[in-house]
Amino acid sequence: MNVIKSVLSGVALSVAMTTATLAAGVDVNASNTGLAMQGYDPVAYFTLGEATPGQVAITAIHNDAQYRFVNEDHKVAFESDPEAYLPQYGGFCAFGAAMGFKFDGDPNLWKIVDGELFLNLSKDVQKRWEGDIPGYVEKADENWKEIEDIAPADLQS
Repeated sequence: MNVIKSVLSGVALSVAMTTATLAAGVDVNASNTGLAMQGYDPVAYFTLGEATPGQVAITAIHNDAQYRFVNEDHKVAFESDPEAYLPQYGGFCAFGAAMGFKFDGDPNLWKIVDGELFLNLSKDVQKRWEGDIPGYVEKADENWKEIEDIAPADLQS
């Protein structure tokens, strides 16, 4: 447990300092311009099996956040069923959500589990999360009900 606290404490300050104002609201991890997932295409994880930056010219707005896509087909798929492609916990770190915090999810540190996309903060955090995915998902799902509408910085105090 001390390892978890140490990891979370160490990243908490840097994440709090680097997380931009959430233009889309506190339930979606977006930059101060409203860009979600650092511009990565949420559909590509499911169709291409890899983290793929989207194109600036191919975008869609969902819940006040902007998503980018590699092609028009991905945009159409997203617009027809956004919930099928959106990362869990608004794109915040899955392990962080399990611990009751909101840390940036890195679009390059991802995993699809039971048809759902999960992002994590760092390779070390991803590795730890992969040690008990069902347990951490269950814990994160419970925590998310309480923290979804709370700003990340407010969870750190």
